[in-house]
Amino acid sequence: MKDTPNNFSFAKLFCNIFGHKLKVTKNVTDHVHEYKCANCGQEMTDTANGFLAPLTKKFKETNNYIAKIHKRRKNRRVRHYAKAS
Repeated sequence: MKDTPNNFSFAKLFCNIFGHKLKVTKNVTDHVHEYKCANCGQEMTDTANGFLAPLTKKFKETNNYIAKIHKRRKNRRVRHYAKAS
């Protein structure tokens, strides 16, 4: 039988009972954000359907790509309006 490490934490227990206290750590776009729990440190993000999901490596890569596209489009709009005025 393998020994498993003891992963008990009062912060995790508190979050399981009362819910996470999420703080925004990164604004990916105007509607997509990355969050981190102030108690247990779990990271979460918005999904395409509007729910929260744990922030995995794949979600981090996706959010970085979306942020890059969003920044490029936002800069293009600013330049376009600046030339028109």
